[in-house]
Amino acid sequence: MFGWKKQKRTDSEKELPAHIAIIMDGNGRYAKQKNKPRVNGHYEGMQNVKSITRHASDLGIKYLTLYAFSTENWSRPKSEVNYLMKLPGDFLGTFLPELIEKNVKVGTIGNLDALPIHTKKAVQQAIDKTSHNTGLNLIFALNYGGRDELIQAFRTMANEVSSGALDPEDITAEMVDQNLMTCTIPDPEMLIRTSGEYRLSNFLLWQSSYSELFFTETLWPEFSTEELDQMISQYRKRERRFGGLTKEEE
Repeated sequence: MFGWKKQKRTDSEKELPAHIAIIMDGNGRYAKQKNKPRVNGHYEGMQNVKSITRHASDLGIKYLTLYAFSTENWSRPKSEVNYLMKLPGDFLGTFLPELIEKNVKVGTIGNLDALPIHTKKAVQQAIDKTSHNTGLNLIFALNYGGRDELIQAFRTMANEVSSGALDPEDITAEMVDQNLMTCTIPDPEMLIRTSGEYRLSNFLLWQSSYSELFFTETLWPEFSTEELDQMISQYRKRERRFGGLTKEEE
């Protein structure tokens, strides 16, 4: 799925988060506030993806993961789902040349098999045409669910135990990592949710164990590069202890 490997960061890189993950929430409420159909909110939200992607690339962020469509989103009205399935093609059709120019590499996590053919085709084309890029890794979570991801990982390990290839006592957190869809991606240092909701909604449940969480009342279509900069500034001031103590506390 991806061509990069997990790697530790040097001290000089610690201030800037390598991986930012965003739950892009509030498109429907944005449209309602504007007295427009919900699909207009999704359209404006996708336009903002372009703005945030450009900015993340310019900042030097290495990974940007966007929660574009969850496994639960299929329960929405059919007309809305159909529109959401068209968005990747429309978005990449207009933005792909710039992504190539800016050295952005497109990737995905999620079960793409369940997506319509035209959606899969548009996404695969973007992946293929940016496969050699070495800048920002733009990762779309499409038909993705954290619980589903974990179930698949556990099934894989259970089959190995059943076949005798794996001893249950040898299962480690690192082994779980290796069986996730994000096995080649570092865990997000920052996880952002827009629109005033305070939950993960089945997004990167394992990977966000020690992510710094940021919540904002801003609806996704109005989430600005300035607000992202403010969050990154706050992130740089936080002490990440991973369950341990700081030198001062010791």
